[in-house]
Amino acid sequence: MKLLVIGSGGREHALAWKLARSPRVSRVLVAPGNAGTEREDGVANIALTAIPDLVEFARKEAVAFTVVGPEAPLAEGIVDAFHAAGLRIFGPTRSAAQLESSKEYAKRFMVRHGIPTAAYAAFSEAAAAHEYVDRTGAPVVIKADGLAAGKGVVVATDLERAHAAVDMMLTEGKMGAAGRRVVIEECLEGEEASFIVLADGRHALALASSQDHKRLLDGDRGPNTGGMGAYSPAPVVTPDIHARVMREVIQPAIAGMEKDGQPYLGFLYAGLMITGEGRINVLEFNCRLGDPETQPILLRLKSDLVRLIEHALGGTLGEVEADWDTRVALGIVLAAHGYPDAPRKGDVVSGLPAAGEDYHVFHAGTAVNGKDVVTSGGRVLCVTALGANVRAAQRRAYEIAQGIRFDGMQYRGDIGHRALAAGRR
Repeated sequence: MKLLVIGSGGREHALAWKLARSPRVSRVLVAPGNAGTEREDGVANIALTAIPDLVEFARKEAVAFTVVGPEAPLAEGIVDAFHAAGLRIFGPTRSAAQLESSKEYAKRFMVRHGIPTAAYAAFSEAAAAHEYVDRTGAPVVIKADGLAAGKGVVVATDLERAHAAVDMMLTEGKMGAAGRRVVIEECLEGEEASFIVLADGRHALALASSQDHKRLLDGDRGPNTGGMGAYSPAPVVTPDIHARVMREVIQPAIAGMEKDGQPYLGFLYAGLMITGEGRINVLEFNCRLGDPETQPILLRLKSDLVRLIEHALGGTLGEVEADWDTRVALGIVLAAHGYPDAPRKGDVVSGLPAAGEDYHVFHAGTAVNGKDVVTSGGRVLCVTALGANVRAAQRRAYEIAQGIRFDGMQYRGDIGHRALAAGRR
């Protein structure tokens, strides 16, 4: 069978790579893809991005089903368009994708359905937002209501930063349409984790847990990014926490979407804050796999992803389980010069290794220029490796990363530090 993956990042490379490993798949087509998907065995890029063109392509090529990688096409209604054409596609409808495309919608949804989350207020006028910040004090979290490619969150540790964030979004308009309305939340303390499931409208199948590293610099310093690395599993998600997340977060979310008249089909990502006492709060919902969490998660997945998605499309996720490699997977993002504010494009990438048994280099912001692979985005590569424990996976990933070169390359040197600091080897 032929499959179609929508997107061009590291998440999409990992999806295409994993889907192509199914013995039932003849070719995975990626729209538009990147240099990594172009060079991956069993995978080919197609230069299409417009939704009507993708619908026509999937129909003409008799694509068995389509998987949507990024959030933007979901918010634009790609799933609705495929459904209208009678085509199978894995992802939420435009209405259901509001769980990610509007932070305020998600907060209202969580409050309505009893899902634990931080106290909040939403504003479109700067004066009212400033007054609220003064009244509540710092630290506080300022979020752009709309999609902002993972960069629409400011954790303000003092009032000066909080007011500056409000002005940046509401007055100066630096977040564009995404920041025309803001959500201001209490700042929660604890350890973050990513909890991702496949959903079929009524049932959910949990993927392996993971932990992302959002800040640009070592020690969780510097600006927020789309993610500088991740590892799986996340030790903070103990068996007890896992069961509680399914019971207190995932199942109420799936049931709530069905009750609201928009059954949820697709990947559902809950960004969690877990306190030392085991209290769970949802920081955000995303309507797709995380990036770079996808890369270590899929490197550990032993089950056929095609089979899991088919069960989701058929409404039978309750009949299947996923099988996981017991080893730890850890991914390091290699980012471009100037990332995250003004990433430089066009730098030649060298030293890319062939795929190995215990690692894979997933491409994100890359393109082909003649015989060269060049940078074409902020997060360029995610070097992902397996190891018997966090330390071993970390050592292997950094060993591979140090052989790759491009001008201005930057990456964190401490991916996995939380697990190691807590003695989780």
